[in-house]
Amino acid sequence: MPRSVNAVASRRRRKKVLNLAKGYWGSRSKVFTIAKNTVEKGLQYAYRDRKVKKREFRGLWIQRINAGARQHGISYSQLIGKLATKNIGLNRKVLADLAMNHPEAFKAVIDAVK
Repeated sequence: MPRSVNAVASRRRRKKVLNLAKGYWGSRSKVFTIAKNTVEKGLQYAYRDRKVKKREFRGLWIQRINAGARQHGISYSQLIGKLATKNIGLNRKVLADLAMNHPEAFKAVIDAVK
């Protein structure tokens, strides 16, 4: 009896990896074993950086809020503390957007907590 190998599934699996490796340089997109390693590493980076992205955006929002708040004579930490005591439920993303794109609305928020 001839040896039975599941060539269809093997080809599909290799093709899937090589499709994910499209655009990589040289053998990283041509040779299966190297492409597999590169794709695995890329997926690890993608997973890790989905978490890092959230951290970086939070830091960016804090910088923008701080810059906007200091223009009105209050620091970031004082602003966040006063927002908490007054039970104003604006998150950092919204506050940063107000500080950047709607300064008059941001000033109204600051006046509400002063």
